[in-house]
Amino acid sequence: MDRFLIRNNKKPNDGTQNSEPAPKKKKYDESSVKVRRYLSEYLGLGFSATKSDPVNAQCVLCGQVLANSSMKPAHMSRHLSTVHPSHVGKPIEFFKRKQEAFASNCLEIAKVASVSSKALRASYAVSYLVAKQKKPHTIAECLILPALVKVSEIMFDTKTAPALQPIPVSNNTISRRIEDIASDIVMQVIEQMKLTKMFALQLDESTDVSGEAQVIVFVRYQDCSDIRENILFCQNLQSRTTGEELFKVIDKFFAEGGILWDWCLSVCSDGAAALTGKNNGLMAWIRKKNPKVKWLHCIIHRQALASKRMNAHLHETLNEAVKVINFIKARPLNSRMFKLLCQEMGSEHQHLLLHTEVRWLSRGKILNRLFELRKEVHMFLLEQKSAFSSLFESQDWVCRLAYLADIFDKLNDLNLSMQGFRTDELSLNSKMCAFIKKLEFWLKKVQRNSVSVFPTLDKFADDSEIDNLNTICDCIREHLTKLRDELVSYFHRL
Repeated sequence: MDRFLIRNNKKPNDGTQNSEPAPKKKKYDESSVKVRRYLSEYLGLGFSATKSDPVNAQCVLCGQVLANSSMKPAHMSRHLSTVHPSHVGKPIEFFKRKQEAFASNCLEIAKVASVSSKALRASYAVSYLVAKQKKPHTIAECLILPALVKVSEIMFDTKTAPALQPIPVSNNTISRRIEDIASDIVMQVIEQMKLTKMFALQLDESTDVSGEAQVIVFVRYQDCSDIRENILFCQNLQSRTTGEELFKVIDKFFAEGGILWDWCLSVCSDGAAALTGKNNGLMAWIRKKNPKVKWLHCIIHRQALASKRMNAHLHETLNEAVKVINFIKARPLNSRMFKLLCQEMGSEHQHLLLHTEVRWLSRGKILNRLFELRKEVHMFLLEQKSAFSSLFESQDWVCRLAYLADIFDKLNDLNLSMQGFRTDELSLNSKMCAFIKKLEFWLKKVQRNSVSVFPTLDKFADDSEIDNLNTICDCIREHLTKLRDELVSYFHRL
């Protein structure tokens, strides 16, 4: 044991001598550090004073800065002799000239690095246009600025074009500008919401083509004597798309912006369970914060739901039309061969459109295009020896296709008329009421075996000399009746 203590520089404690505690280390005190002053004699060693606090020494030859604690003649002499040995012993006038040259170089660098106010405004203006057009950020540097320079050289002179070069439009710069503009707009909207303390929300959750779940929120509020609406935010959902996760994202945004749930008057959304569930839906979580908030079912969404219902014959016709399109579009070879066929026949269109269920306007567009290219499609299917060719040989099937193209075209017009800014429940309800009255008028026409209200079907019936329209009129009458009843059930208050 004694050997272990001696080996570790410790004295054995035999009880006859008390061990004294080790002295404590003194705490570092910044006020006790000596601050050195710069002397004019230091310029003879090649060092000038900086404008920092405390003052540091800076070499006028290479620009190296010594700390205040190292501002000693010995350190400066060593730097001069080791880094700049050829300038040892030079007179002080030499270092004064070097100091003036060094200061002028710093000013030139500052002028080059700085951006004029006009160039900065132009950079933000270009960034705003790129964001509005949803173009890649590199387009400003690769296309917009070179185009501006060329146009300036052609329209004005070569002296004006160089003035456009300093505009900062790099990829990262455009990204920062767009983020600054977006943040400023959001802050303005939040400030208006805080002033009015009354607003309504409209939100939806969807999954994009990359598989990312996103929630987008629009807000409507009063600004002075006018009603304004803006997009509030759009954020990704990291995990599930449940009502609780949606509420967490919105509540976090409200907390960061200082927005209170008590100011929310109503929420408009679709009828998904994640949004409207009374136990775990988004509205259930919102009502825990504000029990008085009201929920409105989106009118456009209700119209889209009602238009999905149709009888068995029309539903089968729609499915068969989609299968024909997929047969041609799903295979690149078929798509190329069909394009060549359309070119040889001098068709107005050369491609069919794919059906997308999530796009409400998709049905009307694909049916119209398929009906316009029905002869080309029939000929192509005959060449491919496909069983779908028999569909276009049936007049009843083509009549149903023409009617579907007409009715979905009218539904698309209704859907588009209800979209956009400055819409409210009263105006949308009046449009729905007018459309229901149109359905009743169309029903009366079809009951007299007249299809004049459906131009595509009427023209096909005249060209094909179809005399007996009883079968197709019965199918149309059944569909119009069901469509009217569905709309009335979704808009029972009209």
